[in-house]
Amino acid sequence: MSVPGRSVLSPAANLAPAYADVMSSDQGFDEGVVTGGTAAGAAVEFLAALCAGLPAEAVVTDPDLVQAYRHDRAMFCPAGTPLAVVRARQTTDVQHAMRVAARFGVPVVPQGARSGLSGAANATDGCLVVSTEAMTRIVAIEPADRIVVTQPGVLNADLSRAVAAQGMFYPPDPSSWEFCSIGGNLATNSGGLCCVKYGVTTDYVLGLEVVLASGEVMRTGRRTVKGVAGYDLTSLFVGSEGTLGVITEATLLLRPAARQPVTAAAVFGSTREAAATVAEVVATGLVPSLLEIMDATCVRATNAYLRSDLPEDCAAMLVWQSDSGGEVARAEVQAVSQVAARHGGEVIEADDAAEGELLLAARRSVLMALDELGTTLIDDVCVPRSRLADLFEGCERLAQRHDLVIGVVGHAGDGNMHPTVVFDGQDPAAVARAQAAFGEIMDLGLSLGGTITGEHGVGILKKQWLSREVGPVSLAVHRAVKAALDPQGLLNPGKVFDL
Repeated sequence: MSVPGRSVLSPAANLAPAYADVMSSDQGFDEGVVTGGTAAGAAVEFLAALCAGLPAEAVVTDPDLVQAYRHDRAMFCPAGTPLAVVRARQTTDVQHAMRVAARFGVPVVPQGARSGLSGAANATDGCLVVSTEAMTRIVAIEPADRIVVTQPGVLNADLSRAVAAQGMFYPPDPSSWEFCSIGGNLATNSGGLCCVKYGVTTDYVLGLEVVLASGEVMRTGRRTVKGVAGYDLTSLFVGSEGTLGVITEATLLLRPAARQPVTAAAVFGSTREAAATVAEVVATGLVPSLLEIMDATCVRATNAYLRSDLPEDCAAMLVWQSDSGGEVARAEVQAVSQVAARHGGEVIEADDAAEGELLLAARRSVLMALDELGTTLIDDVCVPRSRLADLFEGCERLAQRHDLVIGVVGHAGDGNMHPTVVFDGQDPAAVARAQAAFGEIMDLGLSLGGTITGEHGVGILKKQWLSREVGPVSLAVHRAVKAALDPQGLLNPGKVFDL
């Protein structure tokens, strides 16, 4: 690719080593030295233009510091070395970065808290990382309209606490809520433990401010509860994993504060009994605010991790809550308890809020507990709730065939499971078996009428399965949308699908 009046920049991957050469020499880019016609000269010119419109502290070029921005938390996803990182604090910072990148033809990888599990935030060699982690301002909380306006770097837990202080409730609550950002939640359309009653991120997004590949700012949606003017561009950007634009502000819908929840759990002799309970709860119209499941592997791992005493002589454990308040909540929890008992479940009802928190802490700790057993590869398939038992049994067969530990945990109420493959990361044979099992779990999910991702996104990790799920016509539409919004193909290249 060549840009009129500029040095030849293609391939962009050449810029990273060229920049390293520049920085190891006596001439730094701050001097604006342009050698012209060489990759090193192009890198210097690009960085000089980038720094010209940003505060000095916003541009990170130190090689040691840049390393921290190479990848998210996903396994087995390639990550390159960025040419530089822009730590944006406001929309104009992102605008300038995008304009300069477009002018020089440099790929841009948007990043949030880098807590993702699909490689969507992984850098490519010679790219510009635009990080929104420093955009941590909650612009406004408006209880009368039940909305919050926030920058994308705000952590989910911090936003939840801020709105709770004003009597409001933001329902999407991923297990990683203490360290994942709202921007990342928007990029992958995250769910969480309360999805069964409250839905996922997109259900709470009224409007967005987005910086496009050209550097132009677009506002989508509205601040009103209703509104159907034009295409639903807001939903287009939610879940787009940074491939269509950089979200710099979001207007989110809030709910009145949830009431003190009532919590219960049940242990089962088989995963099929637990799955049958979930199916009946859904079919009879019961809507708990939380309905989660853990298999025996997860229960044992959590007990060891938390030094707790959950019953281990079981095949599966369900945890559910109602936040309807008072006697209504107790009645809802007891109704689910009766269903569980009919399917062979041994019910444990929390006596108070503290006991309820202990049960919920066990569920939230599963992935960290499995990390203690070895290297983990976390899947994210979602299947019809009527096929949950088939998924559990299929994962058990895969664990046996590949001689691996696979713990299955997830959001039973909406069928979104996280089968987690545990293996010895230092053993090449075990690594190969883990990768094979991971792919077969996705194949299993698709065969059951499900999807390859319920909330983690496609990123790099699952890209090869996307075309199988959506089909060639849909994939062509994806590419057409991408071309319309990002004609140079600069935004998060190599993620979700290939151009």
